[in-house]
Amino acid sequence: MLQRISTAFVITLVMVAAGCGGGGPSPTSPSSPTPPSNPTTASSVVPQFAHVFLVVEENHSFRDVVGNPQMPYFNSLITAGGLATQYFANAHPSLPNYFVLTTGALITYDDNFQGTVSENNVVRALVTAGKSWKCYAESLPSAAYMGGDTGAYLRHHVPFVYFSDLQNDPAQAGNVVPFPQLASDLAGGSLPDYAFIVPDIYDDAHSCPGGAATCTDAQELSAADSWLQTNLSPLIKSPQFADSLMILTFDESETSDIQYGGGHIATVIVSSKAKPGYQSSTIYQHQSTLRLSLKALGITDLPGAAATAPDMGEFFK
Repeated sequence: MLQRISTAFVITLVMVAAGCGGGGPSPTSPSSPTPPSNPTTASSVVPQFAHVFLVVEENHSFRDVVGNPQMPYFNSLITAGGLATQYFANAHPSLPNYFVLTTGALITYDDNFQGTVSENNVVRALVTAGKSWKCYAESLPSAAYMGGDTGAYLRHHVPFVYFSDLQNDPAQAGNVVPFPQLASDLAGGSLPDYAFIVPDIYDDAHSCPGGAATCTDAQELSAADSWLQTNLSPLIKSPQFADSLMILTFDESETSDIQYGGGHIATVIVSSKAKPGYQSSTIYQHQSTLRLSLKALGITDLPGAAATAPDMGEFFK
């Protein structure tokens, strides 16, 4: 197992990356360079929201999805909301990106990491601020499941289960729930303040739909788009979403793209407070999404690199 990475990081510029499943060569001495300078100065004004939803897709580059006719629903959200055209993942493979989204630190380059993460994280920030949260994970065997991969569920796509905050507190662990709970919470008017939504590997463009042995990228992306439309459209159209923010992003690009560590990916802002059709040219990475997720709920405790990441206020009216 690779040694853990200091929280004093922002981007690894040059990496030889493994695929999402782990293995393969990885950097042995991760660097901690200064954030890239931005071509524009983004607004620091972030509106307040009642709910924040973060949805993470898998392993496809910006060019694969933006304008792709196999993803009409995803692209309709781009038209209605905002698109970060210069957004880059932080690393290959998957797990470090999930950790940046939730801790502001890479933690590890190893998808097979089995350690406990004690660094400051989104759960700690939310609980301290008195905010509710849930992770809705498709194919999770049961609520509070802290075990390994099973079926279409991959543990390293659910960063919360590594946190000491959950491992030492069954009540917090109980906030990691099977995906169908989202529909129940929506129907019951009990959506949490913060929600992290994880489709399983057949529905997030990670693997062939339905567990097929082979398929094309077009089939993976079409299946992911259908899942998004089926499961997100009722939420976005509901009255409870009127004062909400949804961020859709990808964990990483194709592994051949190592720009800024994890490659060029599509990230979309969905909200009635977003500027319709807005496209940003500011350079962002996952630490900015973590910053936005918390600032949108009025939280000032910003873990790791989120504390100094560029704000994403430019997307809002």
